[in-house]
Amino acid sequence: MILTVTLNPALDVTYRVPRVELHASHRVREVTQLAGGKGVNVASVLHQRGLQVVATGLLGGLAGEQVRADLDARGIAHDFAGCRGETRRSVSVVSETDGDATVFNEPGPEVGPGDWQAFEAHLGGLLQRLRPAVVVVSGSLPPGVPADACGRVVAAARAGGARTVADTSGPALLEALAAGPDVVKPNREELAAATGERDPVAGARLLQRSGAREVLVSAGADGLVLVEPAGAVTRARLAEPLSGNPTGAGDAAVAALAAGLALGRETRDTLRDAVAWSAAAVLHPVAGHIRPADIDRLLPMVRVERTLPEEASHADPTA
Repeated sequence: MILTVTLNPALDVTYRVPRVELHASHRVREVTQLAGGKGVNVASVLHQRGLQVVATGLLGGLAGEQVRADLDARGIAHDFAGCRGETRRSVSVVSETDGDATVFNEPGPEVGPGDWQAFEAHLGGLLQRLRPAVVVVSGSLPPGVPADACGRVVAAARAGGARTVADTSGPALLEALAAGPDVVKPNREELAAATGERDPVAGARLLQRSGAREVLVSAGADGLVLVEPAGAVTRARLAEPLSGNPTGAGDAAVAALAAGLALGRETRDTLRDAVAWSAAAVLHPVAGHIRPADIDRLLPMVRVERTLPEEASHADPTA
């Protein structure tokens, strides 16, 4: 069982247009509205891969009801706490010419102290009832929640015996480190903003000094870089980069990571899955969706290389 926590979910609205031009009027060919937010996307991918998952977080207003209705329609188990205010919308404009996406993210509802206290009690009840093997906390924080909200989720999950994955950024990422998450997953830009380091290995080691255990850095077409506590570095990427919609690629990688932790898979196999799942997400126009056939086709294209610490340097590339 995997529990995903999305403190600032969204109703994802996607517009498909022939091309995106600045200062121009656009005729929209297609509109989709789906439950979104990073943790919701993780839950969606896990559900599509046949894994047992429950999504939770905070929802409010009409948009919150639309999120619940969409999850019900897709058969994704969920148990969200309510909050005052309106759940945000995230608007993606996808160009049919090149598949690139331009995204507009609203800040989210103002969450009062009572709403947050109710959510913490709700989360405690879920952890006790579900006994998840892995808890994933993903995404941004809505206005009004404590700065260490992600850290509190990690601490509660760890106290319940779960492995933990934190996929957030900025101050929320730094605050989460103190709770000792098993894995944190910044992208290259988020890592640089948090540490001042452009090199993913050097930046990851700075996060480890602040409390992270394993650090998985997503670097777009350059793939994934995993830095382990003992110093080993594993890099995984596709043999050739893909073009498409990268919006949900990181969430698909987190889903593969959570699945690997829950199933006890080897690091090499988990990273191979993470690259293939994220690449499959790039090929789909909507975040949080993958096609199993794409994953099967992409897995043999993943290259993995593991390097041990300098005192026992060793490289092992595999096809």
